[in-house]
Amino acid sequence: MANGHPLTNVQQRDINAILHPYTPLHKLAETGPLVMGHGKGVYLYDTQGKAYIEGMSGLWCAGLGFGDEEMIEAANEQMRTLPYYHLFGGKGMEPAIELAEKLKEIAPVPISKVFYTSSGSEANDTQVKLAWYYNNALGRPEKKKIISRVKAYHGVTVMAASLTGLPGNHKGWDLPVDRVLHTDCPHHYRFSLEGESEVEFVARLAKSLKDMIEREGPETIAAFIAEPIMGAGGVIIPPSGYFAAIEPILREHDILIIADEVINGFGRTGNWWGSQSVGMTPTTISVAKQLTAAYAPLGAVLVPEDVYQAYVDHSAQLGSFGHGFTYGGHPVGCALGVKAIEIYQRRNIVEYVRGLTPTFEARLAKVKDHPLVGEVRSCGLVGAVEMVADKATKRSFDPAHGVGSNLAKFLEGHGAILRALGDTIAFCPPMIITEDELNELFNRFELALADTEAFVSKNGLRAQ
Repeated sequence: MANGHPLTNVQQRDINAILHPYTPLHKLAETGPLVMGHGKGVYLYDTQGKAYIEGMSGLWCAGLGFGDEEMIEAANEQMRTLPYYHLFGGKGMEPAIELAEKLKEIAPVPISKVFYTSSGSEANDTQVKLAWYYNNALGRPEKKKIISRVKAYHGVTVMAASLTGLPGNHKGWDLPVDRVLHTDCPHHYRFSLEGESEVEFVARLAKSLKDMIEREGPETIAAFIAEPIMGAGGVIIPPSGYFAAIEPILREHDILIIADEVINGFGRTGNWWGSQSVGMTPTTISVAKQLTAAYAPLGAVLVPEDVYQAYVDHSAQLGSFGHGFTYGGHPVGCALGVKAIEIYQRRNIVEYVRGLTPTFEARLAKVKDHPLVGEVRSCGLVGAVEMVADKATKRSFDPAHGVGSNLAKFLEGHGAILRALGDTIAFCPPMIITEDELNELFNRFELALADTEAFVSKNGLRAQ
């Protein structure tokens, strides 16, 4: 039964055949999956014909929405010309070359080479391997540890999930693996001490990172990885001055700075890159998601010239550069990446996002005083509403109550999709959303928020 109704045939077929990611598997047969049929613009339509505003760009990635004819034609044209080939053994393809050139052109720091993957997880996994390879090339075989952060999200491969700093990605999976460290999360609202200003908070986090490096030994630490704005950890925006405080510490000890731009990149934050929005200056960069506006799987790692030359030197010693993926640089994905960047530039998507930002911020501010809401936060067209049991003390709800997941279900009933990250509700609408559509998304969210308040009050969920 799903919402009191028998499962449809397509729902039952889904349950019989698919292992769903990030899903309470023990409840799925009871609730039934929400099966989508088609999409257009910012709307999705399920197999029963119900329309939903897709407020999360799928998984932070469908920046151009659904059914963009230019993207569809670019895919069709490339499939007719060269549907697949690879880059192994020095092979090349025009779409892979052109996309790499475009990425170098728009990168926030000087970039020499682009290495292709199929996803953000693969990109971040590759970042670790490349950091190890780099330090081996420089004769520093002990310099291998990677520092990530509590509440970070960097993917789900064994190494990327280890970099991730969320308990749900570690419990039951025998993770994290060795060589991965986690320093403090830069979320002032949740982790500051009583009366601690943002400036004092940043100084404390910088000292904590410095202490970790000294305790572990800087000669053992290869890289520090960070999302400019943390995504799945709750859309956490670091205080002003955070990266300015920690980067000198990292550079002093020759620790690579990896920017995970998988969610942040390509206009989402009101700049081309999240790094530019928060004052981060990375050494290397991971990209995916909006790289192709999600019209095909593709990721990439961007590296500077000095780092690349170390790879060249080590390849000369070993005889080859022994890393790569069958679908890394897939010509259809690369053609779609080229077209997506062209569209972002021609439609001036960065300015468009900036134009919508005041409305986005105003609608978030409108719910800030709601009794369920502890904090709202945003940058460009990515934001979050964090719900709490007690506004004064910031006390969270018992996770077993599922307050966030219930709000997401109520929202589906009102014809919109957002993502519950625990009791934080994330917003990441397609960057093509109109102001009217954005307001409608928030109207439906406010209805779901009222439903959630009634649910919390009825069941006495604020009690400790």
